[in-house]
Amino acid sequence: MVAAAPLSGEVAVAGGCSIAYFRKCLLSKFIQSPTAERQVMAATSDDRILFHLKTRGPQTAAAVGVHLGMTPTGARQHLSRLQASGLVAGEEQRQKRGRPTRFWRLTDQGHGRFPDRHSDLTLEFIRSTKAIFGEAGLEKLVRHREGDSLVRYRKLVPRRLSLQAKLEALAEARSQEGYMARVVPEQDGSFLLIENHCPICAAATTCQALCRSELAIFREILGRGIVVERIDHLLAGARRCTYRVRLLE
Repeated sequence: MVAAAPLSGEVAVAGGCSIAYFRKCLLSKFIQSPTAERQVMAATSDDRILFHLKTRGPQTAAAVGVHLGMTPTGARQHLSRLQASGLVAGEEQRQKRGRPTRFWRLTDQGHGRFPDRHSDLTLEFIRSTKAIFGEAGLEKLVRHREGDSLVRYRKLVPRRLSLQAKLEALAEARSQEGYMARVVPEQDGSFLLIENHCPICAAATTCQALCRSELAIFREILGRGIVVERIDHLLAGARRCTYRVRLLE
């Protein structure tokens, strides 16, 4: 499968790895028959649509069709099938002119098609740690994970790199971990580090120190003189986590 082309101004980061990884996860959940080529092709198109909605947010059927190389009618057929499966939902939005336009988005069930790394086991582990060792013990566990992450990322994000190159390397590493990360340069010289998926969302919901820790990791890895702020937070109701990164003035 060919990775989706980046939007204007975007840097395509780990796109091929990300879509290949999630294609494998998604296709495994569609019913496929070895003798039914049509089913396989439908599943391929369906997982591309799910991936597109996951990474780009609500879209019209026409926009989905243009991006994935199919007609609006074909896109609507796929979206209708995904809606019947409970994976997407359509919502009418009023425009400045003309009739309302239908935008399609992932449902909670649709988001659930993207893997959350061993969420049940992780949640049980966090609850047990907190019950036995208290908040201090849980904080120590988070700090230990933070240290391990810093060791790993320092090998992948050399300090000698430019800020953009550092972000690209970091996004590559995060995408390999399932975060579907990409980098978008802004006109003011800053960058957006966008993570369209959180594979530890269930754990972070129970232990929000993990989110605080990840912000600290980014700041440490990118180095002094770099400002990193979270401007979108999945746990605060946003559809993804986004970090604005800029040089300290």
